[in-house]
Amino acid sequence: MNTELEQIVAEVGKVVKGKDRVIRKVLAAVLAGGHVLLEDIPGVGKTTLAMALGKSMELEYKRMQFTPDVLPSDIVGFTMYNSGTGEFEYKQGAVFCNLFLADELNRTSSKTQSALLEVMEEAKVTVDGVAHPLPKPFTVIATENPFGSSGTQLLPESQLDRFLICLSMGYPSHEAAVDILRNSAGEGLGQVQSVITVERLMELKKQAEMLHVEDNIYEYLVQLTEATRQDPRIALGVSPRGGIALLKMARAMALLRGGEYVVPEDVLAVIDDVWRHRIHLNAKARAEGMDVSDIIAEITERIHAV
Repeated sequence: MNTELEQIVAEVGKVVKGKDRVIRKVLAAVLAGGHVLLEDIPGVGKTTLAMALGKSMELEYKRMQFTPDVLPSDIVGFTMYNSGTGEFEYKQGAVFCNLFLADELNRTSSKTQSALLEVMEEAKVTVDGVAHPLPKPFTVIATENPFGSSGTQLLPESQLDRFLICLSMGYPSHEAAVDILRNSAGEGLGQVQSVITVERLMELKKQAEMLHVEDNIYEYLVQLTEATRQDPRIALGVSPRGGIALLKMARAMALLRGGEYVVPEDVLAVIDDVWRHRIHLNAKARAEGMDVSDIIAEITERIHAV
């Protein structure tokens, strides 16, 4: 078990009680260089988790509350005329940081949501034809309220596909809820200590990227991917990007447990989180009340690594 990374989990766990499994997966997504979508009702600690994670790794983080009146220029920045110099100057938007927290992303307009597409895919913004690279590392952690909540709209498939994983925190257990109440008057994020520097995080990201993968694991991943495309209940299966996303997360999970190579258990630990938001059921399957997670579970029970 990687002691540095487990210490980060412990620090975040000081303010996000009873959710170590979720914390590990969000941390793994950061190590894998991906973005995270936290889907849940308000008030279960999504924002606190993101801010505590940033503090534990000395990441510069910014938070933006997405509402219908937020403009794309608020995110990516804009150019303005400087009468003193007689030139146009670029003013950075909120996204220029290491960890960008997009709170309640599905409450803003589609135009504003689309401003994040280039940011999440290429880690840069283009304003008036000029590209501006973002700091490294760069991660988006977005939260969304369940569809149907007041003022929400569905995120487009192109946006969902940019997220490496989609997680739901859920309500705390009875014991965790008691602990939350007991410490509700505490110092909050003030008790979270820095564990690693940004430079060390970049080293760990490189380690995760280079972690060894045997040929049988590559074969296993492709078989799982193809199974989603061949299932008659699925209208839209997993794309090659989805397969790469699962490989990246499996590598990061292997690093978290202190492993030197990826094993099937690393894949199984995150496959639902990586693929659930990428798979779309056909009309018949939806009408029969089928669940994407159940179908993924069926596929993993049927297909095994050789």
